[in-house]
Amino acid sequence: MKMLVRAAIPVFLVVWGQCGFSQAATGSDHPCPMHASHMGSDAHHAMVESHGDQAMGFPHDKTTHHFRLAEDGGTIEVTADDPKDSANIEAIQMHLMHIAQMFGQGDFSTPMFVHDTIPPGVTTMKLLKEKIHFAYNQLEAGGRVSLVSEDAVARAAIHDFLRFQITDHRTGDPLELGASH
Repeated sequence: MKMLVRAAIPVFLVVWGQCGFSQAATGSDHPCPMHASHMGSDAHHAMVESHGDQAMGFPHDKTTHHFRLAEDGGTIEVTADDPKDSANIEAIQMHLMHIAQMFGQGDFSTPMFVHDTIPPGVTTMKLLKEKIHFAYNQLEAGGRVSLVSEDAVARAAIHDFLRFQITDHRTGDPLELGASH
């Protein structure tokens, strides 16, 4: 037992010393005990935006994204902030047309790249892709992809996917059916 205590003391001192050193070195005497968590969240959001810009072919800061839940599934909608921004409108329309085709084939590699994870609902949507109708609709300043299904399990997967998108992209869209924004 004495040997175990003697071995544990240097480990404790090293860990304790590193904690004290890292706190002093980073100046992490923030009043918010969740500061590191918030910073991690901000870093993740920056990664999502960066990956999104790469994957979509248009800048997130010149567009507006909405992920909307519906009784029969939901929609992904992207519009250019400037209705005269023809270059970004065209890029949005091309991207969403491509997304509808990819999703219909069970290919969700774009959201997996953007979010650096497999978003909730994706695995089920891949398995049930034949029970989901993915449709692209052109809008004046962008486009919309509808994800619709009569299958309850597929609809639940669509809702899980869209809720994840709402949260990870920080769109502020309602997370529940029937909620207004």
